[in-house]
Amino acid sequence: MQAIKLYNFPRSGHAHRVELMLSLLQLPTELIFVDLAKGEHKQPAYLAINSFGQVPAIDDGGVVLADSNAILVYLAQKYGNGRWLPADPVGAAHVQRWLSAAAGPIAFGPAAARLVTVFGAQLNADEAITRAHNLLKVMDVELGKTPYLAGEEPTIADVSAYSYIAHAPEGNVSLEEYGNVRAWLARVEALPGFVGMPRTVAGLQTAV
Repeated sequence: MQAIKLYNFPRSGHAHRVELMLSLLQLPTELIFVDLAKGEHKQPAYLAINSFGQVPAIDDGGVVLADSNAILVYLAQKYGNGRWLPADPVGAAHVQRWLSAAAGPIAFGPAAARLVTVFGAQLNADEAITRAHNLLKVMDVELGKTPYLAGEEPTIADVSAYSYIAHAPEGNVSLEEYGNVRAWLARVEALPGFVGMPRTVAGLQTAV
């Protein structure tokens, strides 16, 4: 099949979600670097691909989509053979719950804390770190019940949540107290086709 074009920035957790999903599905991928530092994502050529001016976006044989969670849903439904996104109402709802968490508590917690240390964002780091720990406490309890966020098998819920949780220490958010979360991260990393996101020496992350 023709390679799926992924417009990405290597240190973006949102872009990494899609890169990880493409790899887990063993889909041929063409990575297209979008230079956020130079503002390439706000130029007319890229805005024609994603009018919000954000990474990631994909082009799958002319099907152009943006928003990491929306892309995960598309990839799971088109290429996942029913594995990554349950078709039954309860299973689908469990997955959607964590997609919402990825766009809410994860984005405004560990992701925001990492934006401060890695990218110099002018955000309240203490508030972001507090939100991150509130989230991690919930996740740790939930992951004490099932091995994956939405049940017994991995889904796009895990793919959506993984990147910013795994890199939370870069934003000065320690994972030490959350044994179930750390075990879940290891399970995701053991999945066939797993690819990681480059780590930065920031926050509590002292070695790459």
